Amino acid sequence: MTHPPAPPPAAPKPRRARPAAQEQEPGVFSGGLLPWLFLAPTLIVLGLFIYYPALETFRMALSQANLILNTEKFVGLRNFAELLSSPAYHQVLLQTLVFTALVVGISLLLSVWLAWLVRGHLRGSSVYRLLLIYPYALSPALAGVLWLFMFNPDIGVVNQLLGAVAGVQPRWLDNPWLAFGLVTAAAIWKGLAYNIIFYVSAMQNLPQDVLEAAQIDGANSRQTFWSIVYPLLSPVTFFLLFAGIVSALFDSFALVDMLTRGGPYTGNAGVTTFLVYQLYQDGFVNYKTGLAAAQAVLMLGLVGFITWMQFRVGEKRVHYGG
Repeated sequence: MTHPPAPPPAAPKPRRARPAAQEQEPGVFSGGLLPWLFLAPTLIVLGLFIYYPALETFRMALSQANLILNTEKFVGLRNFAELLSSPAYHQVLLQTLVFTALVVGISLLLSVWLAWLVRGHLRGSSVYRLLLIYPYALSPALAGVLWLFMFNPDIGVVNQLLGAVAGVQPRWLDNPWLAFGLVTAAAIWKGLAYNIIFYVSAMQNLPQDVLEAAQIDGANSRQTFWSIVYPLLSPVTFFLLFAGIVSALFDSFALVDMLTRGGPYTGNAGVTTFLVYQLYQDGFVNYKTGLAAAQAVLMLGLVGFITWMQFRVGEKRVHYGG
């Protein structure tokens, strides 16, 4: 008997091709530990020099320390209550706000005007820009010494010229109004160059077609500046406004220390004693570390409030793009 032919062997099932390994995107770490290793140096520096001192400042603001006896006790909000009820601190706060408003407002107006004058390819414009930017290279302490020698009542060059021309030699550092104006003028002069650098750079990148269209339409230089140029510079002005406020609040220490040391004294405090200088006197001269720490916390709150108001109100007037 014949057997039926055997069925052909079943074809082997084709193996599924393994998906090709996906290429790792550039800039994406494969593990979770490696990113923290790269961030570790930055986090250590921030922790040691920013976050830890900030936490210590908050702790010291709630305590009262005696550096001589090396004792410290918790007093809660007593330091803040003492500051907020102190007439001297009220005077210092008012003087600081007036000083900041004058320095920031006048500096922005002068810098944008001077930058507009030297923006183009005028003859000698590079020399003018160098002279305008030169004060930025000076440290605040060196600038204070320079102004101290210039306005010295006896040997200063300013009084020598005024005596020869007008026959007067004001006592710049003894009169409260003159001393306040002198420190304000020095701070404006010191910060002017920083603003000019940004304004000149921004003006060189303005859209030329918009300016040419304004000239074709018959707009004069004043109309072109206030109607076209100034709105286009609003992002730079917005940045410089905040930078100027911070600079006036904190960078005025060296100018005050070199020129007036916070005096002359009138009322409850020195007329040129601002918040940062009052903090220095309480912390390093009078050794009232709790009051000094409380002042640092209040200054932080003041800067935060000004920043919040600036973004809430000022940003609405900022125009991005041409």
